[in-house]
Amino acid sequence: MLAEDSVLLREGLIGLLARCGHEVVAAVGDARALVAAVEEHAPDIVVTDVRMPPDFQDEGLHAAVRLREKRPALPVLVLSQYVQRSYAAELLDSGDGTGVGYLLKDRVGQVEEFVEALRKVADGGTVVDPEVVRQLLRRRRDPLEQLTPREREVLALIAEGKSNGAIARELVVSDAAVGKHIGNILTKLDLPQTDETHRRVLAVLTYLRA
Repeated sequence: MLAEDSVLLREGLIGLLARCGHEVVAAVGDARALVAAVEEHAPDIVVTDVRMPPDFQDEGLHAAVRLREKRPALPVLVLSQYVQRSYAAELLDSGDGTGVGYLLKDRVGQVEEFVEALRKVADGGTVVDPEVVRQLLRRRRDPLEQLTPREREVLALIAEGKSNGAIARELVVSDAAVGKHIGNILTKLDLPQTDETHRRVLAVLTYLRA
């Protein structure tokens, strides 16, 4: 089962896997279709990207975690261009602890390397890119250190209880710009994927503890 929003990459992976003797029972381009296809086909392994429609955030990885909650023994191999630390950690802890992998696309240097990782995960092993491990183990003294000065300003105003509109007026920017800053803040702080109101509260708590 393959989930990749890029049509060219998706078709390339289908051809590659077929040449290596694997059958792709379904190939989809978004996380919702991924969940539905797994329910329909009960594949031996899922290979998925992280960023997928509609928001191109972490939909594919989030879907993988949900699938492992329902099917603890379902092997999942994530291929990504970056490390999404909160869900990467959750994925590696998901299910029954077997059959999981997280590889960075630009570090999979050879076809044989990818196919071997696929085989290992399908057989119940674990394959994790060294860069993923490094980032998961990294401890930050200041949880706000990744925020830009403007993002810190926005977070301080959120902590004061101001609405998006009030923040926009105070900073003399558009509501859309404030929304973008808040989205970046929530992503950089690695907050759990709940409703935005709850995530704003968690962001404020992080700010107050820093």
